[in-house]
Amino acid sequence: MDWQALGHLATTFESTHIAPADAADAFYIVVSGDDLLIKDDDGDITPISANDWRWCGLEAISEHCLGVVNQVPIYAVEVADDVDEPEGFGFESLWWFLSKVDSDLFYLLGRAKQIIDWQRTHRFCGQCGGETQLSDGDRSYRCDTCRQFFYPRLSPSIIVCVNKGTDILLAKNVNARGNFYSTLAGFVEPGESIETTVHREVYEEVGIRVKNLRYFSSQSWPFPNSLMLGFHAEYESGEIRIQEEELADAQWFPFDQLPNPPAMISISGWLINDFVQRASRGEV
Repeated sequence: MDWQALGHLATTFESTHIAPADAADAFYIVVSGDDLLIKDDDGDITPISANDWRWCGLEAISEHCLGVVNQVPIYAVEVADDVDEPEGFGFESLWWFLSKVDSDLFYLLGRAKQIIDWQRTHRFCGQCGGETQLSDGDRSYRCDTCRQFFYPRLSPSIIVCVNKGTDILLAKNVNARGNFYSTLAGFVEPGESIETTVHREVYEEVGIRVKNLRYFSSQSWPFPNSLMLGFHAEYESGEIRIQEEELADAQWFPFDQLPNPPAMISISGWLINDFVQRASRGEV
């Protein structure tokens, strides 16, 4: 069985932290450190069933129900960072899956990774140091000592495609994997609106001012826990002056002469593709 046999995840997946009591089977997303367990199935990426999980012989540190697909519960399971790979299985990073699976499955794998990371970092209360417990009523940890609740963390971020006529501003991050150029991005700071963040981040990173912001779309981005809010914006003024601790390079590129672009599974790829299509039609 492959994931497609479970149906279209975007419409069949139902988020819940409580699994159905009478489920005949279950599927497991197994997380070890920064890696996820995959089954060696002739190159296919297939769900790890309840039988597979039992056969693996791995010991769960924590287990969380992510939701159900056609009444089949899907669990995120944490195992030790240094476990050996069971025969017939292997571990791969979440980055590895980015170009191997469709977006719905990638979001589900990312959800599992984020839930496990949240569990790892909230075993103790940040206010009083007391041990936390999983809540019954929702997906949260509670501290019974000081009555604080801790929910899975999301970090809102902006990502923006800036154009000057039919040219696009693209930059290469100092920590980029390979020679990739992408759109500008950054985290929202306390007290900011999303629009204020766009203006601040663009000016901080490349020294230019933008105008005519237009919201495009959003994307869950589990590296490690971002919610990316995408915009188009137009150049207003200034010359490129890169923030060297963040960027290795930034340039204006004609829409039909772009450097190595990001993957189309990413919102950066969506933004660039949207602009290129409109520029090709003479709509810019």
